[in-house]
Amino acid sequence: MVVTQENVSVNGSRKLTPQDIADTLRDRIRAGDLKPGDRLPTQAVLAEEFGVERGTVRQALKELQEAGLLANVTKGSPPRIAAEPPGVTPAGVEPQASMVGLAPRLAEAFSRPQVRIDVVSYTAETLMLALGEPVRLIHEGRNHPESISVRILLPSSDIDLAFPRPITGQDEGGKVHRRWLALRNTQGQVLRHNLRALRASHGIDVDVSFRALPFTPPVKLYLLNQREALLAYYTIERSMLDFDSSEVEAFDVSGLRSPLFSFEKEASGRDGAFVDESQKWFDALWATIATDLTLS
Repeated sequence: MVVTQENVSVNGSRKLTPQDIADTLRDRIRAGDLKPGDRLPTQAVLAEEFGVERGTVRQALKELQEAGLLANVTKGSPPRIAAEPPGVTPAGVEPQASMVGLAPRLAEAFSRPQVRIDVVSYTAETLMLALGEPVRLIHEGRNHPESISVRILLPSSDIDLAFPRPITGQDEGGKVHRRWLALRNTQGQVLRHNLRALRASHGIDVDVSFRALPFTPPVKLYLLNQREALLAYYTIERSMLDFDSSEVEAFDVSGLRSPLFSFEKEASGRDGAFVDESQKWFDALWATIATDLTLS
C-alpha cells in the first residue's frame, strides 16, 4: 500500500485500513478472544480503539459479514460472532474430510487481496472441487482478490508410482498408470482453466504453475497465504479400478476422505513453526528436485 497524507494519522503512523481491522478481528475470533455468540463492541468503540473513522470500521465489518464470521447484522445493534464461524475449529472437534474441510478454508484465503496457495498432492482432485466455493464467492462479488498465485507439485509421469498399483502381477500395458495420468492431467487442466477465467471475467492477476516430483507424496499439503497449513495423510487401501471391459484390484487412496488437520501461523507454539517449516519444505522442493510439468 502506498502511504500518503490521507492514510497517515496525526501521530505520524500509518492509519489502519479496513483490511487491517478485519484481519485483527478475525485473529481474535480464531484465538477465542471473541467467542461464538459474543457481541462486538459498537462501531464508535472500535473506531476509537483503532484510531479510524466509523466508515472504515463499517467496511471491515462488512468484510467479516461476507466471510460468514458475523451474525445478527442490523443497524440497531452491534453484530454477534457467528455460531460456527467458517475456518474456526473449536478445541476437541474432529478434523473434517478433505472435501468438506478444504472449501471453507480456501474461501477464507481468497478473501484477502493477494492470494497465494501452494499445494503438494497426488492428484489435483480435492483442490479442483474445493475451489468451486471461492470462485463462486468471487462471481457473487463477495470476495475481491487482486491477485491469485497457485503453485502445485504433483508426481511426475515418468516415475514408478507407489500407488495406484495392481496388488498382484504387473500393470499390463500400463493401463493403471495411464488411468492415473489421465486423471492428473484432466483435473489440473480444469483447475487452471477455472482460475485463469477469473482474469477475463474480473480482471484478477492469476498465475497457476505446476511442477513434477520424482516421488509419490504420502501426504497432501495445502499452504494458504503463508498463514495456514492443512495436512492430510493418504491411507493406502485395496480398491477395484474400473476399466472398459475389466476390473483391476489395486492398492490406491481416496484423498477426498482423508481427514484434514489445520495448523495456523497465528497460533502459539508448534503450530506456527509447522506452518513455517512446511513452507520452507515446499519452497525447497519447488526450487530443487521438482521439474517442469506439462499437462497434456
